[in-house]
Amino acid sequence: MDIKRAEKISKALADANRLTILKEVKKSKDCLYCVDLNETLDLAQPSICHHLKQLIDNELISSEKEGRNVKYSLNNYVIDDYIKFLEGLKV
Repeated sequence: MDIKRAEKISKALADANRLTILKEVKKSKDCLYCVDLNETLDLAQPSICHHLKQLIDNELISSEKEGRNVKYSLNNYVIDDYIKFLEGLKV
Protein backbone atom coordinates (compact mmCIF):
# COMPACT_ATOMS: atom_id res chain seq x y z
CA MET A 1 0.00 0.00 0.00
CA ASP A 2 1.35 3.41 -0.89
CA ILE A 3 1.30 6.47 1.34
CA LYS A 4 -1.48 8.25 -0.60
CA ARG A 5 -3.79 5.24 -0.24
CA ALA A 6 -3.00 4.94 3.47
CA GLU A 7 -3.71 8.66 3.88
CA LYS A 8 -7.15 8.34 2.25
CA ILE A 9 -8.03 5.35 4.41
CA SER A 10 -6.81 7.15 7.53
CA LYS A 11 -9.05 10.11 6.71
CA ALA A 12 -12.00 7.78 6.19
CA LEU A 13 -11.35 6.17 9.56
CA ALA A 14 -10.99 9.51 11.36
CA ASP A 15 -14.70 9.66 12.11
CA ALA A 16 -16.43 7.98 15.03
CA ASN A 17 -19.57 7.22 12.99
CA ARG A 18 -17.57 5.41 10.32
CA LEU A 19 -15.73 3.39 12.95
CA THR A 20 -19.09 2.51 14.49
CA ILE A 21 -20.35 1.36 11.09
CA LEU A 22 -17.29 -0.87 10.67
CA LYS A 23 -17.84 -2.35 14.14
CA GLU A 24 -21.49 -3.03 13.37
CA VAL A 25 -20.64 -4.71 10.07
CA LYS A 26 -18.04 -6.85 11.86
CA LYS A 27 -20.55 -7.76 14.59
CA SER A 28 -23.03 -8.94 12.01
CA LYS A 29 -20.47 -11.60 10.94
CA ASP A 30 -21.63 -11.96 7.33
CA CYS A 31 -23.24 -8.72 6.25
CA LEU A 32 -25.28 -5.78 7.48
CA TYR A 33 -28.25 -4.08 5.87
CA CYS A 34 -28.70 -0.33 5.76
CA VAL A 35 -31.89 -0.57 7.79
CA ASP A 36 -29.85 -2.13 10.63
CA LEU A 37 -27.60 0.94 10.68
CA ASN A 38 -30.60 3.22 11.02
CA GLU A 39 -31.40 1.47 14.29
CA THR A 40 -27.81 1.69 15.58
CA LEU A 41 -26.72 5.20 14.63
CA ASP A 42 -28.46 8.34 15.82
CA LEU A 43 -28.11 9.98 12.41
CA ALA A 44 -30.37 11.02 9.58
CA GLN A 45 -30.46 8.71 6.56
CA PRO A 46 -28.49 11.14 4.32
CA SER A 47 -25.69 11.27 6.92
CA ILE A 48 -25.52 7.49 7.10
CA CYS A 49 -25.36 7.33 3.30
CA HIS A 50 -22.50 9.86 3.30
CA HIS A 51 -20.49 7.78 5.78
CA LEU A 52 -21.20 4.57 3.89
CA LYS A 53 -20.07 6.20 0.65
CA GLN A 54 -16.77 7.22 2.26
CA LEU A 55 -16.18 3.64 3.45
CA ILE A 56 -17.15 2.18 0.06
CA ASP A 57 -15.04 4.69 -1.89
CA ASN A 58 -12.03 3.66 0.20
CA GLU A 59 -12.93 -0.01 -0.30
CA LEU A 60 -13.18 -0.68 3.45
CA ILE A 61 -16.63 -2.15 2.92
CA SER A 62 -18.37 -3.52 -0.13
CA SER A 63 -22.02 -3.14 -0.99
CA GLU A 64 -24.37 -5.46 -2.79
CA LYS A 65 -27.91 -4.64 -3.84
CA GLU A 66 -30.39 -7.26 -2.78
CA GLY A 67 -33.87 -6.39 -3.96
CA ARG A 68 -34.80 -3.06 -2.37
CA ASN A 69 -32.08 -3.40 0.26
CA VAL A 70 -28.33 -2.98 0.18
CA LYS A 71 -26.12 -5.21 2.27
CA TYR A 72 -22.64 -4.25 3.39
CA SER A 73 -19.67 -6.43 4.24
CA LEU A 74 -16.10 -5.79 5.35
CA ASN A 75 -13.31 -5.87 2.81
CA ASN A 76 -10.81 -7.75 4.94
CA TYR A 77 -8.16 -7.63 2.22
CA VAL A 78 -7.95 -3.80 2.31
CA ILE A 79 -8.17 -3.70 6.10
CA ASP A 80 -5.35 -6.26 6.42
CA ASP A 81 -3.26 -4.35 3.88
CA TYR A 82 -3.77 -1.11 5.84
CA ILE A 83 -2.81 -2.80 9.11
CA LYS A 84 0.36 -4.17 7.48
CA PHE A 85 1.20 -0.66 6.28
CA LEU A 86 0.80 0.68 9.84
CA GLU A 87 2.85 -2.17 11.29
CA GLY A 88 5.61 -1.24 8.84
CA LEU A 89 5.85 2.13 10.59
CA LYS A 90 6.84 0.57 13.91
CA VAL A 91 10.45 0.70 14.95
